[in-house]
Amino acid sequence: MAPYPGTVFVAGATGRTGREIIKRLQHYGIPFRLYVRSADKLKELFGNAIDDFVRIGSLEDEEALKSALEGCDAIISAIGSNPADPTAPPPSAIDRDGVMRLAAIAEDRGLKKFVLLSSLGATKPDHPLNKYGQVLTMKLAGENEVRRLFGRRNRSYTIIRPGGLLDTPPFMHRLLAATGDAISGSISRSDVAEVAVLSLSAEGARNRTFELIQETEEQQESLKKVFDLLD
Repeated sequence: MAPYPGTVFVAGATGRTGREIIKRLQHYGIPFRLYVRSADKLKELFGNAIDDFVRIGSLEDEEALKSALEGCDAIISAIGSNPADPTAPPPSAIDRDGVMRLAAIAEDRGLKKFVLLSSLGATKPDHPLNKYGQVLTMKLAGENEVRRLFGRRNRSYTIIRPGGLLDTPPFMHRLLAATGDAISGSISRSDVAEVAVLSLSAEGARNRTFELIQETEEQQESLKKVFDLLD
C-alpha cells in the first residue's frame, strides 16, 4: 500500500495518541500539519524547528482553523475530552461541538478524507462511561456529523472506535476489527495510530466505521506459527 500522497492535518497532536500518529506519519514520510493550543509539548519532540508544520489555535477559533487547514488534503482527529477532570471542557464542547466544527471547516476547505478516532461503546447510551458528561453520546454525535459531511460526493471518512487505550509498544498483538459495536477490549495507542495512518490510503477503510481491539495472542507467537509450517 502506497503512503498517502497529500498533507495530513492532525488535531489533538499533543495528546498521547496524537504523538503516536506523528511518529507513524514520519515513518511513512507523509507531510503533516499540527494544530495545537500550545507548541511547548511539541518542542520536546521537534525542538524549535516547528514553525513550518505547527499552527497555534483552539477548536473554538474558526478563523484559526480555516487558516490552519489551508493546503491540507486530509485530517486525522485525535481530540478527546477528559471527563474525569472537572476543570477541563466538557465532552459536549470537545467530542461533539469540536468535532462537528472541525468537520464543517474541513469540508468547506475542500479536504477529501477525514479519519476520526472515537471510542468503543459510542452507540450504547446506557454505557457506564456516559455517567461522565454523556461522553460516548457526544462522540456519536461527532461521528454522525463526519459521516454526513464526508460520506458524499468525492470525499470519504474512516471512523475508528478503539478499545481502552494502552501505553504499550506497537505490533505486539494481533488486532481484531469488527462492526456493530459488540466487542470489548483494549489496544495499544501505537497500533491505533498505525491503523489511522494506513486508513488514509486503504480502500477498504473508505466510508467505514469499525471497532478495534487487540487479541490476547502475541503477534510474535502468531508469526512463529507461520514459520513453523515451513520447517
